[in-house]
Amino acid sequence: MPENKFEVTEEYLDPQSMLELSMPGGASKLSVRQKLILKCRRAMRMRDTEKKGSSSTDPVQSQYSLSLSSAEDKKRGFFGSVQDVLRKYMRFVGPGLMVSVAYMDPGNYATDVSAGASNEFSLLCIVLVSNIIAIFLQSLCIKLGSVTGLDLSRACKKHLPKWLNLTIYVFAECAIIATDVAEVIGTAVALNILLRIPLPAGVVITCIDVLFVLIAYKPGSSSMRFVRMFEYAVALLVFGVVICFCVELAYIPKTPVGHIFRGFVPSKQMFEHNGMYTATSILGATVMPHSLFLGSGLVQPRLLEYDVDHGYYDLLAEEDEDNVIEETEDTHSAVKEKEDIEVIRERRYFNYQPTNSAIKYAMKYSIFELAITLFTFALFVNSAILIVAGATLYGSEEAVDADLYTIHSLLSKNLAPIAGTVFMLALLFSGQSAGIVCTIAGQIVCEGHLDWNFKPWKRRLITRGISIIPCLIISLTIGRSALSKALNASQVVLSILLPFLVAPLIFFTCKKSIMKVKVNNKDKLNAPTVIGEEEQPDEYIDMSNNWITTIIAFLVWIFISLLNVYTIVQLGISHGDIS
Repeated sequence: MPENKFEVTEEYLDPQSMLELSMPGGASKLSVRQKLILKCRRAMRMRDTEKKGSSSTDPVQSQYSLSLSSAEDKKRGFFGSVQDVLRKYMRFVGPGLMVSVAYMDPGNYATDVSAGASNEFSLLCIVLVSNIIAIFLQSLCIKLGSVTGLDLSRACKKHLPKWLNLTIYVFAECAIIATDVAEVIGTAVALNILLRIPLPAGVVITCIDVLFVLIAYKPGSSSMRFVRMFEYAVALLVFGVVICFCVELAYIPKTPVGHIFRGFVPSKQMFEHNGMYTATSILGATVMPHSLFLGSGLVQPRLLEYDVDHGYYDLLAEEDEDNVIEETEDTHSAVKEKEDIEVIRERRYFNYQPTNSAIKYAMKYSIFELAITLFTFALFVNSAILIVAGATLYGSEEAVDADLYTIHSLLSKNLAPIAGTVFMLALLFSGQSAGIVCTIAGQIVCEGHLDWNFKPWKRRLITRGISIIPCLIISLTIGRSALSKALNASQVVLSILLPFLVAPLIFFTCKKSIMKVKVNNKDKLNAPTVIGEEEQPDEYIDMSNNWITTIIAFLVWIFISLLNVYTIVQLGISHGDIS
């Protein structure tokens, strides 16, 4: 039968069926197929009759109906396209929220409060510039992860000399530890103020509550549910932070909106009260080194999902699966089989190279999702902290170099007791979300740079211990009096390390031999091979940075380096130490 049911004619009914149909009660003797053919014939004739009638009766009405139908089709097509784009965009929501946590972690709180207290709203433009730089660098991270299938740490291991790879690993691990120090201190202080939990106990609680990440986070799984579970958990915490600062903004004194928004435009006021030193501190606290590894390592799961769904890649290759079956038949151990399959999937995940189709499908949406998230959530939270401080604490000498305890006290006294509590609640949410994200970043760094043959859960436990132990030592030995010094020191360390970790990212994305993708890579797995057909040579497309992006990347690196050097020099001149 033809695919279009309206193309059926009487020739599809054999003569015997036509004879039976013409006799009384003949229709009941036809088979189901013959009845369907007859029904299609009648529907076809009725449609043709309606067309002839409409065209012969009123041509003006017919033309009007056609134009109306065409307009409705165009309208439906437009909204349908928008709906398809939004539906596709929602599939990519998640990584941007996780990356945004790095730009509103506890290290930003003291810096933004100090900026608002010393320069009111004038340094909002620095917050905006920092977010623009963050979006640019994260776009390069997405590009590297999408085109090569490698995060920044694995790219260093694959393409750099061993000594340089290990050097960058040391820098990256120091950045993870410094970031973790800020996260743990912020969370421990929030727990101490809100629930009166001692600081060492708060550190232990902070360390324990992210251990489930080490066990449950499986980016190489054949299902996206594990990845999305963490994205949803972090998203809830981010929304909690946003809600808290919406409440904070509701309590600030009445301030002209125009006066606040003028802060996003550079002015002379931003140079007052050592404003440039504060500005560089904002930049150093906003553009976090560990976010580079995180951003380049969160894009692969969606690329992998696309290639697996379309038959371009298999996490459990046929030969590996056979080996697992043979081994488990010898050992008769279901647990052994499960562990081996997990190891194979992880190895296949680490060796995954996205196809050109997957890159075209995912990369633009990933960058778009990231830009929207950073321009909304991260920019809003950092701006809100500065606005609350500028509207409430501007001119207060006590607030300029205040620690987290002093900030809570000042907000409770100058705004309302609930304002200080809500600020600490936001700090707790930020610390928790940043702890989860920093744990994943630490896992990416260790597993990418080093050749470890441990089981995945053992390897992740070691990576977490590397960063937890220094935090616990700091909280037990220096106590509350020196927490502010430790927090400031962590931000200085991050500022020093940032240029060294941005450099390989720019190098990789500019190198043509690394940023190339096969064009003719659409052949599916297990596709039949035609005997005698000549195998076409591989063709590649260059996805490295163009000259404009390269120049911008180089200027950004110079800008970050100079500002960070300036920060360190000013810190030494002004304070003589890291306090």
